[in-house]
Amino acid sequence: MPTSDGPSRFPVFAAPPKGSHQRSPGYVPGRVAPVRSPPPAKAPPPPPIKPHGLPSQRQATFSLSEENQRRERAQSLRLRKNTIICFGVSIGAFFLSLILVLSLTSGDILDENCPDHNPSLSNWNPGHQPEKAIVVRRGDLFRLESSATFHSLTIQSGGRVVFADNPEGSKNISLRTRHILIENGGALHIGAPKCRYRSHAAIALVGRSDSKDSNVPGLGGKFIGVMSGGTLELHGTERVSWSLLTKSVPASGLRTGGDAFQRNFSRGINLRVVDQDTADILLRERYDTHESRNDSRRLTQLLRSLPSGRIVTLAVGDSAVKSLLDETKKALEETLGSSYVYDLKYRQAWALVSVVGGGNTSCSEDVREHENHDTGGRALARRNFTTVNGVHFSVTAYSEWKNGFPISGFQVDAVDQVVLNLQDEVQQTWHPGNQIVVASTDYSMHQAEEFTLLPCPHCTTQQVRIQGKPLYNHVGEIIDGVDMRAEVALLSRNILIYGEMENSCYGNNFCQFYSHDTYGGHIKIFGNFSSVHLSYVELKNMGQQREKSRYPIHFHMCGDVDQKGGYWEPTYVDGLSIHHSFSRCITIHATNGLLVKNTVGYDTLGHCFFLEDGIEQRNTFYRNLGLLTRPGTLLPTDRNDTLCLSIKDKVYKGYTPSPSTECKAVSTFWITNPNNNLISNAAAGSQDAGIWFVFHSSSTGDSHGLVPETKAELTPLGIFYNNRIHSNFKAGLFIDKGVKTSNASAADPREYLCLDNNARFRPHQNADASRPRVAAVIDTLVSFKNNDMGAWIRGGDIVIRNSGFADNGVGLSFASDGSYPKDEGSSQEVTQSLFVGESRNRGTNGGQNKYWGLGGTDGKMRTLPRNRTFPIRGFQIYDGPLRLTCSTFRGFIPTPERYTSAVGFSLKNTWQLTPRNNMSHLHFHSTVGLRSFFGRPGQWFEENDLDGDKNSIFHDVDGSVTGYKDTYVGRADNFLIQHPSCVNQPLWNGVICSGHYSQVYIQTQGAPSLTLSINRDEYPAAPLVLRGINSQGAPSQQYQPVLMMSKSYTLHWSGPVPREVVLSLINFEKDDWVLVGLCYPPDATFLIMADINDRQSNTFDDITDYGPVFSLGDLESRPLDRKYYFDKNVGLLWLYLRARHGRDGHSYCSVKGCERVKVTATTSSQQTCNCTSKAYPKYAKTPVAVLPMPTPETQPCKDCGATQRVFTSEPWMSYLQTQIKSLSVKEQQRGDNLSFIAVNEEMMAFTEPGYLVVSVDACSGKVTKKVSFAKMDDKMKQHLTTGISKRSIVLMATRGQPEGLPDVAPYLIPLGLAKAADLHNKESVALWAFQGSTSPPPWVSLQAGQGDDIPGPQERFLPLAQQAYGCPPPAVQQTRRDLELLHQATGLQ
Repeated sequence: MPTSDGPSRFPVFAAPPKGSHQRSPGYVPGRVAPVRSPPPAKAPPPPPIKPHGLPSQRQATFSLSEENQRRERAQSLRLRKNTIICFGVSIGAFFLSLILVLSLTSGDILDENCPDHNPSLSNWNPGHQPEKAIVVRRGDLFRLESSATFHSLTIQSGGRVVFADNPEGSKNISLRTRHILIENGGALHIGAPKCRYRSHAAIALVGRSDSKDSNVPGLGGKFIGVMSGGTLELHGTERVSWSLLTKSVPASGLRTGGDAFQRNFSRGINLRVVDQDTADILLRERYDTHESRNDSRRLTQLLRSLPSGRIVTLAVGDSAVKSLLDETKKALEETLGSSYVYDLKYRQAWALVSVVGGGNTSCSEDVREHENHDTGGRALARRNFTTVNGVHFSVTAYSEWKNGFPISGFQVDAVDQVVLNLQDEVQQTWHPGNQIVVASTDYSMHQAEEFTLLPCPHCTTQQVRIQGKPLYNHVGEIIDGVDMRAEVALLSRNILIYGEMENSCYGNNFCQFYSHDTYGGHIKIFGNFSSVHLSYVELKNMGQQREKSRYPIHFHMCGDVDQKGGYWEPTYVDGLSIHHSFSRCITIHATNGLLVKNTVGYDTLGHCFFLEDGIEQRNTFYRNLGLLTRPGTLLPTDRNDTLCLSIKDKVYKGYTPSPSTECKAVSTFWITNPNNNLISNAAAGSQDAGIWFVFHSSSTGDSHGLVPETKAELTPLGIFYNNRIHSNFKAGLFIDKGVKTSNASAADPREYLCLDNNARFRPHQNADASRPRVAAVIDTLVSFKNNDMGAWIRGGDIVIRNSGFADNGVGLSFASDGSYPKDEGSSQEVTQSLFVGESRNRGTNGGQNKYWGLGGTDGKMRTLPRNRTFPIRGFQIYDGPLRLTCSTFRGFIPTPERYTSAVGFSLKNTWQLTPRNNMSHLHFHSTVGLRSFFGRPGQWFEENDLDGDKNSIFHDVDGSVTGYKDTYVGRADNFLIQHPSCVNQPLWNGVICSGHYSQVYIQTQGAPSLTLSINRDEYPAAPLVLRGINSQGAPSQQYQPVLMMSKSYTLHWSGPVPREVVLSLINFEKDDWVLVGLCYPPDATFLIMADINDRQSNTFDDITDYGPVFSLGDLESRPLDRKYYFDKNVGLLWLYLRARHGRDGHSYCSVKGCERVKVTATTSSQQTCNCTSKAYPKYAKTPVAVLPMPTPETQPCKDCGATQRVFTSEPWMSYLQTQIKSLSVKEQQRGDNLSFIAVNEEMMAFTEPGYLVVSVDACSGKVTKKVSFAKMDDKMKQHLTTGISKRSIVLMATRGQPEGLPDVAPYLIPLGLAKAADLHNKESVALWAFQGSTSPPPWVSLQAGQGDDIPGPQERFLPLAQQAYGCPPPAVQQTRRDLELLHQATGLQ
């Protein structure tokens, strides 16, 4: 449609900036015809009226007959008639347009991007008809102008309903109905992507689960349903969906915790002295000035001694005047500005809050008269203050008589004054009255807190003020290098869809589990819809816990919903707020190519962002947040212990489920196919896991049979980048397991879709196991405060890089995708990552955190994972092979109650471990007290004697762990791997040895319940006893000892010898060998053969029989031959195990296959077959090292550790690592002599008493000045005033008792402090400040202390190159990686 270029009486339509002008206004891209009819065409101008006669020259030229003249006159009349008709139509069109213009607000400009501006629409005011079923059909094009109530609303066959809007956003339309059904050709619009809805629109879905009169097949009740050909376009005002805190918020809002006191019969004057800089209570005292004149004198002395600026608050309990001296009254008047003290009466209630030296203007006081043991109200005094770091707080005192009781009390708190500092500019879209939620930054997800926003005139664009005060700490900074900032989400939107709920649970709605109503509304979208786009909509009380397929948003078997499916505008949901949901958040069911972005899912039951049947692919989750994901009932994987054991209607009769193996998997992101994309999401608290990749062996549910085999286990991983996971009970990230895909039966009584340990992730090209592996890359993962594990990942090849793990029970544990003979030998790698054991985020005792105890590098009380005694580990080795390289560890300090180690092993491990677990280029911070630990008998480890425990081992490739290059670290009591030069590490319960190591996989048949005893001939008195992996009593058993190569061993049994023993060579390099002697009865005869097993085809090649020789010397002289020697006198069958082929990559076996030796024995003996007493000392040897121990490394590793210092959810940002260590006189007396400021680990120490001031360019991070001062003199004053460049980060430390410290305070106000601090008597100061902006950054902070309360070493990570600093934009704009990947995944810019 052309754009008007000048004034006109007709409406002006603003054309969209791009696209064809031939589209109808309000056209929504889809794959069917436009959903809006075009407006009436502009009437053409009338044709010219012909003259009655012809010019004379024409008459001269033509001779017309009479008939022709009659025809011409008739034609002229018809033309005149047509002209009149056209003119009438034009006039009608004009008046119709004029009416439409006048129907809109005066002065509005019609915009074809706005669906409610369509001239085809009719104003609709249907009113409230709660029993009427409304059907909007073809030709019904309605603009809903006012609130309405229907029984139901059906829109079909070209019908359309559009919510009216206006520029002021004052329409506020509510629609109540049991359901809305949008059928083929029907459309419902509220706003549009380019014309967002400004008013408030609400759709209330009503009804009870026990009311079936309005149920629709396939949809039930209380829904919005979009059928084939339907259109649903909902677009609210664009808002910041969620942000991150940039300044920590302590519990109560105050770092000191605030204070509350109330007492009855506390006679006299109750007093509190409050630090004006910190809100800390400095003195609590009561002065009985009613009975004690001495107390009155003490009060006088206190008041006269207090420094100016101190906050003092008083409250009378009972009475205070009988012995209150005049000198005390005078002191109260002069120091605190009291106006009432001289007139105070017997039992009169009096409360005061004032500032010492502030006079009357600083004093708030109140009195109440006492009558008949009542004061008829409360004497209340209150004043607001600000700490030196800009935190607002109030001090309140109160006094009263009530029902014959004198009551007095105080409160120091930040109620209604807490300001949240956020990463994004939210002031324009987060409004007073809106609801927000602040995520937990502790182990318990239940520390998430909801708040209502209050007006905040003094707030910056990145601040909001909340009602009330927080109960828990919420971190807003980088701690120990890991981004632990709390997510803060806006729950409110101006389009609200909600279910109207009953006050409590009723009927058949699982009331035995939930006390509240769980029958909410739901939105269901079916395949072949015309167009569905939802943005910035709030969904509350949605989902139905009792019913499957009833979710807040459900894309039900829609197929491809992007351009691949024919949708010109790919389908998306954007900026939604889904909270207090009763069944999931968003369900993607047999739907591909959907974009879910900027969406919040909060306080929901069951998996939140949910892929259903295992065939959903190419869906992209971008920057979504899920938190407080609670257990549900629908699937076994949704359930907790109680629900799992209680819901048994779908298990085989009489069967009791096992919660730990079949249930307990509820997750914020439940991903059933790896070919989906997760970019910049946050999983901030689930009962079980944050993100869980689970693998369906076949399509399930309604998709069963559509895809015969999903091949999910073989499918390469989609994009996984920059996701953060925290506050989850089981694990942050979980990649493992499948689901049961058969119904319950006698053979397998478990419920359909319960968790199943039947899947191993092993991605290959094109999901084809015969093609090369494709590494699954987990990039930029931040995982902290997960109670059990930061991440558990089984499979291969898998790479984790650029990731940070902190405060998890176990930071990261890899498990291979199986074990020989099932695993081809995949690899797992961790690189450029950080592991923090116990950070400075000490958490809050409460909010369902169960454990509270000493820990961390500061040895203070903190919340703990799992248990007070649980052995925290940064990286856990489960089996392998794996590579851990270029990574950093910090904060692993053992305590008397627990072992805390950087590298550890799986507890009570029956499984095999490979010596190919390689460690290299690792850096251990000075706060690591235990680099590795192999366990000890006791709690958690039990006897520490299972096969995996005993065979624990890793390879220190470059000596960065042990200081010895190319060595292996194993259990101290495992003598199969040792030699005399090994180095013991008693604290680790480990030993460091040189040598070559591999495994022998031993399988037995025909002798159940055997333990295997292995002796190395050099250490015959220290056998390794293995009980086997399979359960005792199993007819077969398997053992997998780690052996030092080029050594000899004997093998003995705890019972009769097995009929068959197969020995497979695992991780042997070509020409590696061991000599083994197997114990047999003297009458045994043997059939011994070697072969090579190709596990892919399960074929055997190079089958060769072993022949006998008649002495061990003969055997040892022919090590390359396939021979054996049986010493009947001792009972040992000797033979060589030698690798004849090389390995490829990480395969357990050779390039030809798995080299094996199979021994089949025939014997009549049933005696225990242990030959140890006869074998030794005959075959004992002197221990020697095959490979000498290397000399210890003396120089620190230059390239060890992760190159990046900060692991953040905004990796495109740069941070400055700062450390300040001031030193007081008292610390020096204790022997500490170190004071410094460090910037990016470049230490600037100072050794003389005084001050060190360092300036850093806030844009580049370069140190620009470093100046020390012996005292606060004119030189230092000038430096603080004019010597620091604009846009500078200012760091200051002190040493000793610096002279002139109180005089420094006023000079710090221009550097960002809220006020001048009281530094009298302070002994140690640490300052982070900023020179150069009107609004100081949220990280500006002053810490001061004295005596035992001193700051100690402090570390802060400060953002660089911020626009708020005034930094110029970079010459070359950096492309954000997350946006690049979003474009790669979706094609969207």
